[in-house]
Amino acid sequence: MKKIFKFLLTSTLVVATLVGCGSSSSDSSSTSDLSGSITMNGSTSMEKLSNSLAEVFMQKYPGVTVTAQFTGSSSGIEAVANKTVDIGNSSRALKQAELDKGVVENVVALDGIAIITNVENVVSDLTLEQLKGIYDGTIKNWSEVGGEDMGIVVIGREAGSGTRGAFEEIIGLEDKCVYSQEIDSTGAVVGKVESTPGSIGYVSLDVIHNSTAKPLKIDGFEPTPENIKSGQYMLSRPFVMATNGEIAQQKPEVQELFNFLDSEEGKQLVEKVGLVSLD
Repeated sequence: MKKIFKFLLTSTLVVATLVGCGSSSSDSSSTSDLSGSITMNGSTSMEKLSNSLAEVFMQKYPGVTVTAQFTGSSSGIEAVANKTVDIGNSSRALKQAELDKGVVENVVALDGIAIITNVENVVSDLTLEQLKGIYDGTIKNWSEVGGEDMGIVVIGREAGSGTRGAFEEIIGLEDKCVYSQEIDSTGAVVGKVESTPGSIGYVSLDVIHNSTAKPLKIDGFEPTPENIKSGQYMLSRPFVMATNGEIAQQKPEVQELFNFLDSEEGKQLVEKVGLVSLD
């Protein structure tokens, strides 16, 4: 996880205090006249954040239209590299090959990857090694980890998913997980786990609050913002809004979107949707 927090410190987000401090009345009138469009594409895990951000930003700047599509992290990064969208949303760190294309990694929030199981499962806590054993196929029955005699239905995301990439990297099983079923969206994973006894899956932290699926503790720690910030809950990943080139090179409305995200109002929005804001 040290690698993730290293690039948080070097994030290219524009510091909001430069906007708030020393701004004149003429500055505020110019931003109120901001117009144009912003297009985003990428991670399904970032749908809640993206939609909330678009709604609030368009209320703040009525002349700007913000649209978002959700086709997966890899697709979003490819789209921004090809300059077909302004922002590529990724729920994983960018790969070196992607950075080499001129795509810039702008971390806007931290997300916990919650491990969820069916509500009827009596297991409430797994060690990281047990979790790894379940996903590499060596642990096949819940009785092996203190549960009932019931087969484990291992649910995962599709290849190219940012959630899958981050999860497999964190537990050291990149391209080595053994899945019972691969599903192509966060919401569908939740629905499958809710309806399938014996199932286990991984999803973005922000979706578990409206779910009947049961989040599991990992090594005794719950997936909460406090435990993620402290590093005690280690299944966390960055939420990235990637741009083609630095933020300062983007059109004014995109620059202002990042200014907003880095403001106190933006951080409150991040926390409101269940994510961890950057200090």
